[in-house]
Amino acid sequence: MKSDNVKSGMQQAPHRSLFNALGMTQEEMKKPMVGIVSSYNEIVPGHMNLDKIVEAVKLGVAMAGGTPVVFPAIAVCDGIAMGHIGMKYSLVTRDLIADSTECMALAHQFDALVMVPNCDKNVPGLLMAAARVNIPTVFVSGGPMLAGHVKGKKTSLSSMFEAVGAYAAGTMTEEDVQDFEDHACPTCGSCSGMYTANSMNCLTEVLGMGLRGNGTIPAVYSERIKLAKHAGMAVMEMYRKNIRPRDIMTEAAFRNALTMDMALGCSTNSMLHLPAIAHEAGVDLNLDIANEISARTPNLCHLAPAGPTYMEDLNEAGGIYAVMKEISKKGLLNLDCITVTGKTVGENIADAVNKNPEVIRPVENPYSETGGIAILRGNLAPGSAVVKRSAVVPEMLKHEGPARVFDCEEDAIAAIKGNKIVAGDVVVIRYEGPKGGPGMREMLNPTSAIAGMGLGSSVALITDGRFSGASRGASIGHCSPEAAVGGPIALVEEGDRILIDIDQHKLELMVSDEVLAERKAKWQPREPKVKTGYLARYASLVTSADKGAVLRVPV
Repeated sequence: MKSDNVKSGMQQAPHRSLFNALGMTQEEMKKPMVGIVSSYNEIVPGHMNLDKIVEAVKLGVAMAGGTPVVFPAIAVCDGIAMGHIGMKYSLVTRDLIADSTECMALAHQFDALVMVPNCDKNVPGLLMAAARVNIPTVFVSGGPMLAGHVKGKKTSLSSMFEAVGAYAAGTMTEEDVQDFEDHACPTCGSCSGMYTANSMNCLTEVLGMGLRGNGTIPAVYSERIKLAKHAGMAVMEMYRKNIRPRDIMTEAAFRNALTMDMALGCSTNSMLHLPAIAHEAGVDLNLDIANEISARTPNLCHLAPAGPTYMEDLNEAGGIYAVMKEISKKGLLNLDCITVTGKTVGENIADAVNKNPEVIRPVENPYSETGGIAILRGNLAPGSAVVKRSAVVPEMLKHEGPARVFDCEEDAIAAIKGNKIVAGDVVVIRYEGPKGGPGMREMLNPTSAIAGMGLGSSVALITDGRFSGASRGASIGHCSPEAAVGGPIALVEEGDRILIDIDQHKLELMVSDEVLAERKAKWQPREPKVKTGYLARYASLVTSADKGAVLRVPV
């Protein structure tokens, strides 16, 4: 046992005295020590139930012959952090979570880990840590929130943000907004659509790092507690078989994840997190393959914000395994990848059934023949940019219009709500990338304002920042290279024509190379927005969005 380094032999007598101080018995010290990484806190709705999940995991580990030991991981609620300086601290926590979990796991020589995340950055951060530490690890999330109900219709957090835009446009009363406020988020759990948290929890199943139902069983269902107990049991079986994260998170597994990302219509943030997780697993996940995979992968699900169905509906329809079973009919998944069950993907999904073809379209009747995410390139984004194609209305798949340029999110929101943005415009928000933000803020407020004011089918938005999974419309993010390093988005001027062609994967600034070269020669870097603390250190080390915004190792 790895934990023998802190438990066995005369040299470890002082260590054992400290275990005694914890109240640990001799019997417990003789068993494998399993770290349970708890993201529980009382500020994130998706994490307020994780104490119950952790207790269930502890029972599962103990029943299967291990000694469970809990330690914490931080979590930021993106919804509460949205639209102010707090959002600068969202993406950056992904690396804090990975780093601190690595520190705890290796400092205390755990034999295995069970990760208990739920929301946006905890899942990828802990997956990064799992790949880095590489000891037997199972994931079990806190589960999704149930959908809200307003005026007899299901709704969610994205509708709440759009209600604010509708109020600004005069199409909704204060009482209407209050109705949404009171009923959009009715339970604990990760927000109820296919937003970033649920995207990453679902993809954890696909990668093979979570058990069946990890992404879809609602937070308030007792089935979630049973799943957590089984996760504790499963990690002990992995320990006995010595199955490790890097055995599971192979190049083939990441291709499976990208394929299912397209089928499910996941958040664009998955295009930031999957490369970062792959990087830690020693896999080079070049986003060039995303369009290749998308071209042959049908989009089978239109969950909110792309459509009227929610995570609870996907769960009742058969969950992620049912979607995988549909996609496997086209031979698009590697079924030989090993998973935390000790079985292959093919063995796991063998008995999966699509119980509702309205929620999970059969492969013979997809929403589209191509996937939910598209990678765009052109002289405006020579690195790449990302759009959630499945959440774009057909008339905006190709669009040309004048640039309306803003150097921060707040200025753009003021213009949108001040009725200064009109049909046909292309809103450009820059200096919000990983370095420029710093922290690459999500742009849910401006996209929701655009939708709420009735401009969702006529106005596009391009940014070197990123979008919430709750964003919809022609919202193009991760524009790389970012403005802060002199990327072409920094050279756009008010009124320049911009061409967006999502089906052709093009993002073009309709300005000659000669004019762009003149503008580039005059461009000067901006003073950093933040010069002290963690954000300053992050900005000095972070790479571009098309590289997953991973941190460089200083040389």
